[in-house]
Amino acid sequence: MTNEIQSPKSEHAMPFVIRASSFFRHSLLAITLGFVSRSEAHPLQAESINHAYVFNFDQFNLPEDPDEHVIEGGYLLLAELNCSACHAAPKAWQERLAPKAGPNLAGVGSRLDADQLWLFIRSPQYRKKGTQMPGMFAGEEGDAAKVEALVEYLSSLKLDAPKMPEGNGAHGKELYHKVGCVACHEPGSDFRPTKVPAEMEVEKPGNASVPIAFADVYDVNSLAHFLKNPLHYRPSGRMPDMRLTDQEAADIAAYLHVGRQPEKATERAALKIPPQGIEMGKALFAEMKCTNCHVGVEPTGESGVAKSAKASTPAPAFAALKTDLGCLSSTQKTGIPRYDLNDLQKRAIKLAIAAIQKGGAQQLTAAQKIDWQMSRLNCYACHDRDGKGGPEDPRAQYFTSNDAAAESLGELAHMPPNLDNTGRKLTRAWLEKILFGEDGSVRPYMNTRMPNFGKEQTDLLLDLLPEADKRETPVKIDVSGLEKHHRAELGRKLLGTTGLACVGCHGLKDRKSLGPPVARLTNTVARLQPEYFKELLLNPQATQPGTMMPPMFMGRKTADKDVESIWTYLKEIEGQSLPEGLISTEDFELKPEKVGKPIVFRSFIEGAGSHAIAVGFPEGIHAVFDSVQVRWARVWKGKFLDAMSNWQSREMLPIKPLGTDVKDLPAAPGTREFSGYRLGKDGVPTMLYTLDGHSVEDALRPTKGGFERTTKINGSTTKEVISW
Repeated sequence: MTNEIQSPKSEHAMPFVIRASSFFRHSLLAITLGFVSRSEAHPLQAESINHAYVFNFDQFNLPEDPDEHVIEGGYLLLAELNCSACHAAPKAWQERLAPKAGPNLAGVGSRLDADQLWLFIRSPQYRKKGTQMPGMFAGEEGDAAKVEALVEYLSSLKLDAPKMPEGNGAHGKELYHKVGCVACHEPGSDFRPTKVPAEMEVEKPGNASVPIAFADVYDVNSLAHFLKNPLHYRPSGRMPDMRLTDQEAADIAAYLHVGRQPEKATERAALKIPPQGIEMGKALFAEMKCTNCHVGVEPTGESGVAKSAKASTPAPAFAALKTDLGCLSSTQKTGIPRYDLNDLQKRAIKLAIAAIQKGGAQQLTAAQKIDWQMSRLNCYACHDRDGKGGPEDPRAQYFTSNDAAAESLGELAHMPPNLDNTGRKLTRAWLEKILFGEDGSVRPYMNTRMPNFGKEQTDLLLDLLPEADKRETPVKIDVSGLEKHHRAELGRKLLGTTGLACVGCHGLKDRKSLGPPVARLTNTVARLQPEYFKELLLNPQATQPGTMMPPMFMGRKTADKDVESIWTYLKEIEGQSLPEGLISTEDFELKPEKVGKPIVFRSFIEGAGSHAIAVGFPEGIHAVFDSVQVRWARVWKGKFLDAMSNWQSREMLPIKPLGTDVKDLPAAPGTREFSGYRLGKDGVPTMLYTLDGHSVEDALRPTKGGFERTTKINGSTTKEVISW
C-alpha cells in the first residue's frame, strides 16, 4: 500500500503529493521546513491571483453573466491558454483558436538560475501567481528527478548579453508610471499620481494586474534586455515593445529590482537529487510536449524530437474532449497540464468546447475579427472601440501629459485615442508606422506610448480595419491638384489667423499652435485618407465623437473648395511658408552664418534692380550684383536679406538689405553683357560677362575690412580691396 503525504492547503503551499519511496525521508523534511518566506513586498507587488490570468477574460466576464456572453470568454481562454497547441481544433476553428508562441527559451539558463527554474517548473502557479504556464507535475514518484533533469537541460541554454547602461531607479519609477506600463501591470505603492490631491487616498485598480514576478530573479542586466526587446523573449507580443531606449530600459529594470531577493528552492536542497543529465532533460522536454509552446530550443533529433524521448500519446482533438477529464478535472496526473482555473473559467471553457463539438464555426465579420485580436493583445487596456474598453479610472489617473497647455483638451491631452473609424481615417503606410514601425506618433504632449506588438500579431489589422470602417456613402474629394482652386496659397490663408484660424489649435513643422497643442498638421497627407479629412472637417462631432474640432465648414458655401485648397497646401507643405499666426519675420531671414556657406539669392533687390543676384557670406558681409547693368551694385555688413516680400507678396516689392552699413558702388563703364555665374567649390559665385567684347570673370571674397575683388580679363588677373 502506498503512503501519501499531501502538502498543507494555503495560497503559498506547493500543490504536490509525495509518495513514500527512497526520497520519502528527504521529502518529509522539505515539507517540514517549508519554503523560505518571500522578501518584503516590492512596491509593485499586486495581490495574489489564484488562477491562470487572462486580462480581458477577467475584465469582461462575471459569474452572473449569461452563458451566451461567457461562451465568448471561453473561446478567448482556449486561445490564450494555448489549448490548440496540444488539442487539434476543427478546421473551421483553427484560425480563431490559433496558439500563440510561448516564451523564447534561448539563453534561459543565463536569465534564471537553477533554483528559479526548479520552483517555476515544479509549480508555476506557486512561483508566479496568475501565470498562464500550466503545471506539469502532480507530485508522483520520480517527479522530483524529472524536474531536476529539465532544470539541468534548461540551465545549459546560455547566451551572453551585452552590458546595458547603469540604471537610475528613481527615473525608472517615473517612466514605469507614465509610459503605459500601469495599463496592464500594478501601479506602485511608492508613486502618487500628480493629479491626486495629497489628502486623498490613491484608488487601487479594481481589475487584477498582469503579474510581475520574475523581476526578483532576473539580474538587472537581463531584465533591462528583456524590457528593451520583449518581443525577442515573448514573440507572442503579449508583452509589447514600449519603444524604450537602452537607458530607459535600464532605469525601469533598476526600479523593478529594488529590494527584491530571489527565493531559494528549499525542497530541491533538501532532496539532494543526484545529477540527471542534460540529455535526459532534453528528452523529457520533448516527451512532455514543451516544444508545443516554447520556441528557441535547438532541435534534438528528427522532427525536433529527442532521440531518447518516449513516444507519448497525442492529446485528443477538441471534437473528442471530455470536459470532466484532463485539464478540467479536479485533479491531474503528472504530464496533464494544470492551469488552476477558477469556476468561471471552467464554465466558460466547457461552454466553448461544447459549441465547437456541435460543429461549424461562427463566420466573423471584419469588425468581430478586430475585436478578437484586440482582446487577445489586450488593446482594450488603453483604447476603446465601438463602446468597449479603455483604462479603468484607477489606472487612468496615471495617464498624463507633459505639456501644461494641453490640459485644456481634457482627456484628449493624456488618454489614448478612441479607435472608432480608424480604418478609414489612417493611410495604410501610417497604420504600419503606428502598429510596428517608427515615428507614427503625432501627440508629443502625451506621455503614454503606443506599444509595438510585433508585425506578426498586428499585420492582419491593415486589411481588417479599412474593411470594417468603410463608409456606406463614400465622401468625394478631388485631390488631383488640377482645379483652379487647388492652390497652396489659398489653403495657407485659410489655415492662418486671417482665415479660419486653424493654427489656434494646430501647429505645423517645428512650430507649436497658438493655443492648446492638438496634433500638428505637418504629416496630414501622409497620415490621413483625404476622404476622412474632408468628412472630419465638414462634420467633426459625427465623424470623431468627443473631438474639440469646431464645425467651421458647416453651412459654408465654399466648403468643398476650401477643404481641397487646404489639402493642396498640406500636400505641398515642404515648399510652402507657414500660415499667418505661426510665421515670423525670422522665418524669412536668410542666414549664411547658420548654413555655414555663402547663400546666392536671385530676386528683386533694392539698389540692384529686378534681376539682382545677392551673395551673403557667413563672415557677415554681403554684396549684390545687378545682372542688367552687369556690375556689383551694393555691399553691406551685418544681416543678409529678408525674403518675405519675395515669397509672400504677389507685388514682388524690392527686398531691402537687412544690414545697417550699406554702401552703393559706382556705375560701371563700358559695354557689358551678362552670361551667368559659376559656383566654386567653396560656394562663392564668379560672375561671367563680357566687357567691350572681352570675357570677364568677376568674384568677391571676404577679407579683412571688406571684400577682395578678383577680376580676370582675357586671362589677366587683377585684385583690389573694397572697404567701407
